[in-house]
Amino acid sequence: MNTRKLQTKISSLRGSIKVPGDKSISHRSIMFGSIAEGKTTVENFLPGADCLSTISCFKALGVQISADGDSVSIIGKGLEGLIEPVEQLDVGNSGTTIRLMMGILAGIDFHVSIQGDSSIAKRPMNRVVQPLRQMGAKIDGRKDGNFTPLSLRGGQLRGIRYELPVASAQVKSSILLAGLQAEGETVIIEPEKTRDHTERMISLFGGEIEKDGHKITIKGGQKLKGTHISVPGDISSAAFFMAAAAITENSEVVLENVGLNPTRTGIIDVLKEMGADITIDQAEESGEPYGTITVRSSQLRGITIGGSLIPRLIDEIPIIALLAAHASGTTIIKDAAELKVKETNRIDTVAGELSKLGADILAADDGLIIKGGKPLAGNTVSSHGDHRIGMMLAIAGLITEGEMNLTGSEAIEVSYPQFFDHLNTLLPS
Repeated sequence: MNTRKLQTKISSLRGSIKVPGDKSISHRSIMFGSIAEGKTTVENFLPGADCLSTISCFKALGVQISADGDSVSIIGKGLEGLIEPVEQLDVGNSGTTIRLMMGILAGIDFHVSIQGDSSIAKRPMNRVVQPLRQMGAKIDGRKDGNFTPLSLRGGQLRGIRYELPVASAQVKSSILLAGLQAEGETVIIEPEKTRDHTERMISLFGGEIEKDGHKITIKGGQKLKGTHISVPGDISSAAFFMAAAAITENSEVVLENVGLNPTRTGIIDVLKEMGADITIDQAEESGEPYGTITVRSSQLRGITIGGSLIPRLIDEIPIIALLAAHASGTTIIKDAAELKVKETNRIDTVAGELSKLGADILAADDGLIIKGGKPLAGNTVSSHGDHRIGMMLAIAGLITEGEMNLTGSEAIEVSYPQFFDHLNTLLPS
C-alpha cells in the first residue's frame, strides 16, 4: 500500500484540464461493442483499472479488442459469438463489470465462473441475481449467490416486470441487457430515475427501448450493430476539481469536455444551491450531452440533500462532504444508505477520515450531518482502497494546515490515473 505526501494549504488554483473519459460510459462501450455485430470504435476511453477489467473479461469471452491508450477497437460477432471461457473471469475491483456482465451472460447457454478482489467479495450481488433468476438464469455462489465467486449458466430467458427495490443503475442495466435476449417484453419500474447511459447506448447501437417516466420497456430478440462512440469526460472525476476551485481562494478552473447527462449532474445542482460561482457551455455528441464547466472561488453555505437528487450524485457524496465541511452552516445528507455497499462503507469512511482532519461530521444511518466552517489540520489519512475517498482527501489537503499523508493512494488509478498530474498543473508555480 503506497503512502503519498499531499499538497497542503495553497494560495490559488488556476488553469484548464480535460478530465479522463466517463467510467460508466467506457464500461458500457466495451460491453455493447462486444455483443453487437460489426466494428465499434471508441475514443476518449478511460484506461483505468476498472475499465481494463471489462476489456480483459470480454477478451476471455472471445471478443477481439485492441486498445491504444484512450482509443479502442472492438470486432463484435453478436451475442452468439461469445465463447465459454476456459478460466474464471476476474472483474478486479469493478462492480459495474460484474453486475452488467451477468445480465449479458444470463442469456447464453454456457457456464461461467466470476470472481473479483477482496472488495468485490464483500459487495452484495443478490440485487442482480434475484431478477436474473426470475428471468430463468441459473446462478449460484457464496450465501446463495449473494457474494462472489459466482457460477452462472445462462439459457432461455423470459421477460419479466420488475420493480427495483433500490434505485440502482447497475441493477437496471443488468436486467436490460438480459431483456435484450429474453422472450417477450421486460418492464422495469425505477423508484427514482438513475443514470441512463445504458438506455442511450441501446439506442446508439440501433436497439429499441421505450421510456415513460419511471417505466422502461425493452423487447427481446434484438440485434445490435457496431458504431462509433466518443466518450465525454467523467463528471464524477471533474467533481473533485469543481469542488477544489470552489473552496480554494483566488481560484478559477476550466474543465473541458465534461459529460452533462442530466441523470449525473446532481453535483452541479448542489454546488449552485451552496452558492458556487459556476458557468456551463453545453453541446452533444454520441447521444450524450457534454460541455465546458468553469468554477471560481466561492462562499459556500450548508444545505439539505436527499430524495430524488441522491441517485444523480451518489458517487460525488464524498467530495460533497468536503464542500460541506468548508461551507458555513450545517449540511444534512440523507436517503443515501446505498453508500454503505460501495467500494467501502462510504458513510462511515468519509466521516472517519474527515474527522481525523478536524471536521465536525457525524455518520447517520442513511447519510451524514456536517457542521461546516472548522479549519482542517494535517494528519495521516487513508483511502481504504476507495478511489473516490482518496481523491476527496487529496483535495482536502488544499485547504489543510500542516503535513498530510495519504495511504492507499494507488486506489485513485481505478478511475483517474492522471489525477495528481492534473492537480499539479493547476497549482501556483
